[in-house]
Amino acid sequence: MANGPSRVVLITGASSGIGRATAEFLAARGHRVFGGVRAPATTRSLAGVELVPLDVRDEASAKACVDEVRSRAGRIDVLINNAGVNLVGAIEETSIGQAQALFDTNVIGVLRMVQAVLPDMRRQGTGLIVNISSILGLIPAPFMGVYASTKHALEGLSDSLDHEVRALGIRVVLIEPHYIRTKLDASAAQAEGRIDAYAAQRHRTAAVITRDTNAAPEPKLVAEQVLRAIEGRYRMRRPVGQAALLSRLRRLLPAGLFEPSLRKRFGLGPSSKGVTDPRT
Repeated sequence: MANGPSRVVLITGASSGIGRATAEFLAARGHRVFGGVRAPATTRSLAGVELVPLDVRDEASAKACVDEVRSRAGRIDVLINNAGVNLVGAIEETSIGQAQALFDTNVIGVLRMVQAVLPDMRRQGTGLIVNISSILGLIPAPFMGVYASTKHALEGLSDSLDHEVRALGIRVVLIEPHYIRTKLDASAAQAEGRIDAYAAQRHRTAAVITRDTNAAPEPKLVAEQVLRAIEGRYRMRRPVGQAALLSRLRRLLPAGLFEPSLRKRFGLGPSSKGVTDPRT
């Protein structure tokens, strides 16, 4: 059962992966959980979770979803912004349309949901907004640069929002997982362009990401951290798995030490001959 009173929770992107695991985990702990999915009629049922239609890319859908939850439960105590998509490819290979679509889901989708729940949370004088970020919101991500930029944007949005709403009884939390074994990477869209100059490095990096994802922990690890954010003592950032170590290394190590290790980790070679890094 829940630690303390049961909360009314709305989680986006609940049909699979982290969203599905988190929704079922919170419901099993006694919270009343609503899972936002694009097609409730064709979504495999989630134990203890009430499904509601939601497309975070559509403002009317976001507002209708929040209204539906409020009409059934009377309030929303916790919003978990989990819905997200990935995109793999060099930045030069990525079309502007692809980048805009990624931001529309991963950043503007969060903004739509936040704006939809805040009026009621302000009236209640309490509320928690949990945003599922990533270690890629803290470190570079070669060949996932546009995806990483959406997570960097989410970090800044969350930090700023927390300062705006904390005096109103509302807090914001960032969950920052490392690789988690989900279909997010396997089903990721590919950049529309293909430039031969990037091919060898792109292939090596993709192989590393696939290997690390296949060996990564299950989504329940993230669900457990979300539960701590809801029931435990407040903490703004909650890294998951190896993300805790990597975030500390990024802050503490000089670039000349951190970046060669990162490049090696992503399967990237040294800089081209004659190109020097003034930070080293």
